[in-house]
Amino acid sequence: MANPKKTYRHRSAVKAHRQSLRRYARNRAAKKNIRLSARAAVKAAAAKDGAKLEEASSQAASLIDKAARRGLIHWKAAARKKSRLMRRLAAQMRAPAAPASAGASA
Repeated sequence: MANPKKTYRHRSAVKAHRQSLRRYARNRAAKKNIRLSARAAVKAAAAKDGAKLEEASSQAASLIDKAARRGLIHWKAAARKKSRLMRRLAAQMRAPAAPASAGASA
């Protein structure tokens, strides 16, 4: 941050910079929560856990909608994200369950 004691800095510019840093941190946190909730929904779909999937997908859609309402992301980007997430979840639920020891080979 700029030194507020320097005389050639406008106080309003210093304050605006402080505000922008706070908004940046808040926006990043909101976007991070969207990614985490979407990841949780995909994980629940992969585990074929219907109850968890319902809750996680609902939460992810809600967070995306809130971000669009606040202007964090464009409303069309929000619709696209929700559509892609729901398509991915549906595909995961249709896919056969992977065996538990798929990665282990002797």
